[in-house]
Amino acid sequence: MHKYFLSGLFVLISVGVFAQSKITWDDLADVEFKPEYNEKYDVHFLMPTFGKGIKSYNGKNIEITGYFLDISGTGEVFLISSNPMATCFFCGGSGPESIIEVEFNSVPSFKTDQVVTVSGVLKLNREDVDHCNYILKGASGVLVN
Repeated sequence: MHKYFLSGLFVLISVGVFAQSKITWDDLADVEFKPEYNEKYDVHFLMPTFGKGIKSYNGKNIEITGYFLDISGTGEVFLISSNPMATCFFCGGSGPESIIEVEFNSVPSFKTDQVVTVSGVLKLNREDVDHCNYILKGASGVLVN
């Protein structure tokens, strides 16, 4: 009996530790932006104020599907976007809540504009303007199409 209790407890703990939430791009839209002066660059940036809903995912394992973008062209900076490259945030097609900077565990073989599902730990970034507002750390991904 004791053996089954420990086995069951291990399974419950494992599910809790490794569980991930499937989020949508609508979940990431739970943010407002206001201009704030940045002393380092001597310019105003639109800085995020994250809503309660998206804050609940901060530091948690999440999964999201979107378009893969290698914005560096050299395999150094990866994004997942709600839109393909031609209409992504940088091309004026949407806001900063439509992209996630992705730090993969190993460099993926995906090509720009392929639809992928990625998972990792979500970090909300309000302070570092050299990075996106949403960062996915320790990420891995699978090709959808």
